[in-house]
Parts: sequence; structure tokens; C-alpha cells
Amino acid sequence: MTAAAERDATTGNEALNGAEVLLRVLDEQGVEVVFGYPGGAVLPIYDALFKQDRIRHILVRHEQAAVHAAEAYARSTGKVGVVLVTSGPGATNAVTGLVDALMDSIPLVCLTGQVPTKLIGNDAFQEADTTGITRPATKHNYLVRTPGALAQTVREAFEVARSGRPGPVLVDLPKDITVGQAPLTAPALSRLKRFRRQGGPDAEAIARTVEAMKTAKRPLFYTGGGIINSGPEASELLRRLARKTGFPVTSTLMGLGAFPSPDPQFLGMLGMHGSVEANMATHGCDLLIALGARFDDRVTGRVDAFSPNSFKVHADIDPSQIGKIIRVDVRLEGDVRDTLQALLDAWDDTPAPDLSTWWNQIASWRSVDGFGFTQDMTPSAVIRPQHAIRRLYEMAMETGRDTFVSTEVGQHQMWAAQHFQFAKPNRWLTSGGLGTMGYGLPAAVGAQVAHPDALVIDIAGEASTLMNIQELGTIAQYRLPVKIFILNNQYMGMVRQWQELLHGSRYSQSYSEALPDFVKLAEAFQATGMRATCVGELDDVIRRMLEHDGPVIADICVAENENCYPMIPSGAAHNQMLLGPDQDSAAAGLTEEGMMLV
Repeated sequence: MTAAAERDATTGNEALNGAEVLLRVLDEQGVEVVFGYPGGAVLPIYDALFKQDRIRHILVRHEQAAVHAAEAYARSTGKVGVVLVTSGPGATNAVTGLVDALMDSIPLVCLTGQVPTKLIGNDAFQEADTTGITRPATKHNYLVRTPGALAQTVREAFEVARSGRPGPVLVDLPKDITVGQAPLTAPALSRLKRFRRQGGPDAEAIARTVEAMKTAKRPLFYTGGGIINSGPEASELLRRLARKTGFPVTSTLMGLGAFPSPDPQFLGMLGMHGSVEANMATHGCDLLIALGARFDDRVTGRVDAFSPNSFKVHADIDPSQIGKIIRVDVRLEGDVRDTLQALLDAWDDTPAPDLSTWWNQIASWRSVDGFGFTQDMTPSAVIRPQHAIRRLYEMAMETGRDTFVSTEVGQHQMWAAQHFQFAKPNRWLTSGGLGTMGYGLPAAVGAQVAHPDALVIDIAGEASTLMNIQELGTIAQYRLPVKIFILNNQYMGMVRQWQELLHGSRYSQSYSEALPDFVKLAEAFQATGMRATCVGELDDVIRRMLEHDGPVIADICVAENENCYPMIPSGAAHNQMLLGPDQDSAAAGLTEEGMMLV
């Protein structure tokens, strides 16, 4: 573009159609990758994509997968993920991914095609009320009705997605807006005060928190995904604060990696399938400081019995989350990064308190080893899934490569959280709030696109893998060296476990009667298939998978009836964990009300 043309563009005088304006704004926002699937209503945008080379498009095979891939791209990079889908079924197929991103606070902008403005409301071909359908599925959404509103609307969408508590934003684009001429207006001052980051935390609230920290005998940092969303600096500040205070740290599923899992101050994940020490410390602490976590029901268990004797502090960027589920004593509103810095500044040179009695108690809980298992190492022995993940972790670390792990949803997800260690943030990609089966495979696509030289592994179950198996085509097209590590027990494992616990082992429709041959399936999609059927084959399969420079499906045949422990039955308290299959669920406080919470 000439200098004159550039000047004209800033004043809206350059002759551009709406699709070209859209791409200019995406480029202005730093977008490098778009995940999408074409259709009639977005063909002008795809034509504009064809004419440029600054923004890369990744063609998925299903719109749900486009959103999951963009989620993982966003989560692994800290950038806003971008999705492009067509009208009607294209938009409705994306809804699951949008809700997933909303629940897990992932910044996305989803661009949807729409029928021309004059046909809206006329039940036109491939028309859907996209803004109406997605209003509860997004942080905010827009319908662009005039060409002059296009550029600023898209800019605002990015601001909303990344500001405050991050989340997905949808922009619905009628075809006449993208076909016709539109001005590339200059950026305007933001009108979106309610979406901006909050200021620093209240000084008095910080002082109250630090005073409680100085006098606590049994303190605990309870950390969540908000720390990771806040950026790498927040994770570093958390580590510094933990070092200075000597406090133990636990994490939600979404927060894994914010504090190094191998660190002796880390107690592991808390909640339904959390560690014994994390859950018992949560129940027994006298000071609980929640940082970027929202007290999800899978963490709290029985709300009226959650950490019953603790002084509670809740730090969150979203004021509506504070006190929403658990009553707290101190509110710390604002970005958790700013809160951690304020706590560090206020703590200053205060010597770490003597917490030896508390750490001795934690050590006694640790000695229970709730994640322990016994693997028969006879070569012909059946593989236990925990052993498979531990060996995968150990052998992946031996490669020295930066490793990203996505998961599907189910038992394998919990085993991965328990047995795969994360020393850095942004390496753990899983569906927490919505629990979306089919998330992991497209998420691995997004992570591999973002980090082409990294080792990306989808730890999967055979049932979840089949939910978005078509994305093997995307992996093949872009030659993505994704490793799909299937723990194949032939059941929807978590469903089977709950049926065993709650419904007298009546396994209604949880057994997979007709699974594909995953080795042959891999070959059909130009990948390499491998299978391990016994312990003696496991290490060789993992080694070959990690050494192979292309995509791999490793079908790991594991014990069919293995359950995931420890486990807090829904409706029970943190100190009422089931530690194994021989424990009576009634003894752990399982109630009829709890059964309804599954």
C-alpha cells in the first residue's frame, strides 16, 4: 500500500469492502491465526483471506472444533483466539465451544456469518438468531447492522474478550456488510468502562489479609485459573509470595501449572479427585486465601462444610464471583496479578512464620498417598492407567522438550491432573467448567499451531476421542505432529464409575460396543498408529510415539474396571473422601441430595 493509500485508510477514504476492513482490523489487533470453516454467508471473508498473506487460516472439520482449537491457542499463548464460521448451523455448531470458553474464562472472538440484513427475521436459508442463541453463551455479542459500525465493533469485541474476566465475544456479520463497501474508521476512545480491568485491590483489604497471614497457624493458598489468565507474571508473583511466607499451595484443575507441581510446597489439586493432603488442608486450615478461583462445586463439595473453621479471603477480577458461593471475610477485587504484588509489598521483609506444626500435619496426610497404586510389572500384566500416565510424564520429561498437554473429559482427565506434573503455566489445556467431551483433540491442534516445535500430547479416553475424531483430517492437512495418547478401557469410564457407586453397578449404555481399530484409523488419516496391550509393551510404544516426527495415535489398552480415587462424593465434605473401592460410600457421607449433584 502506498503512503497516500495508508493515509486514506485511516480516514475511511480507501475503497474497501467489509471483508477487507475486517481483515485490516484483525491484523491491527495482532491476529496471526484464525480457526474456521467456510460457508455461503462468509465467502466474502474467505475471498479476502485468499488475497492476503498476513493472517493464517486453519481449516478445521467442524465448527465446535474451531472454537476448542482457538481456546487452546489462546490458553497456551495468552493471546485472543479467533474463530470464523458461517451462518445458521455454522454458528450453532460453535455454541458448545463458546460456553466452554465462557465457563473457563478464555478470551475469544468468534466471527459468524449472517444472512443479509434485509432477510433477517424472514427464516432465510441458513438463518439463525445467532445473537439471541449465543447471548447466554458469550461474555458479549454484537450484530453489525451498518458498514460504518464494522471496524469499531470488531475492535470493541477484542477489548471485551481480553478485559476484566476474559471470555468469548461473538460478532455476527450479515453478508451485505462484508460484501459492500465499508469505511476503515480510525480507532475511537473506548466506551466500555464496565469491561476494563479493575484497579488495584483496596489497601485496607490488603492490610487485613496480611494481618491474618501473620497470625495464621494453618494457612493455605487456594489458587485457580485466574492466575494463569492474568499472565506469566502472576504465576511468578505467586511463587515469590509462597517462598516468602512458607505457606502451602493447592490448585484447582484450571490452575495447574501456576505453581510448580513438583515443588514441596505444592499439595496437589483439591476437589472431587484431589489429593488427600490438599483436601484435608482445605478442610482443616484456619486461613484460606483464594486467588483467581471461583469456588466451583467440584472443588467445594458440601458448601456448608467447606473449610468450616477458616478465615476466608477471596481475590478475583470479577466482583460478582466474590461471595457468590462461599461467604468470605475479605474481598480483594481486581486483577490477581495486582493483588499478589500488593500482598508481596505489604508482607515486605516480614519473616516467615513458624508453620512446623502445620507442615507436620500435612506430612501425615501426605503419607496416606491417595494417588498411590500398585502396578504388576510382569510383562504380560494389564496396564493400569495411572502407570501409563506416569510413564508418559517421565519419558516426556526425558526429551527435554517444552510439553503441552490437552485432555478430553473423564477419568483420564483426572488421572492426568493427578499424575502428570506441570512446572510452568499455560501447558495444561482442559475443559474445566463445562466438562466437554471432545475438547482435547482440537485443543491439541490449537496448541500445536501456536507452538509448532513443542511436544503436544492429547491424553484421551476412547469415547471422548470419537467426539471430534474428524480433526485428524486437520492434523493431516497441516502436518501437525500431535500425539494422541488414548487410555482405552472400552467404557465411558467416569460414567461407569458413577453407575458403580450410585446405581448398583448397572452399566446402562456406558460400554462402547463398537470401537474402531485406532491403529488402522490413524493410518487412514496419514498418521502412525501404535498399540500397547500389556505392561511389557508400554514403554516401547511411548518411546516410539515421542520420537516420531509426525502425528501418532497410541492406543493404550488399560484395565477396564479401574476407578479414579481419591474421590469426594457429591454432597460430602473434604474430609469425607473415598480412598479406594473397598470403602463404603455411605461412610463418606454420600446422600440422596449428593446423588443429584453428579
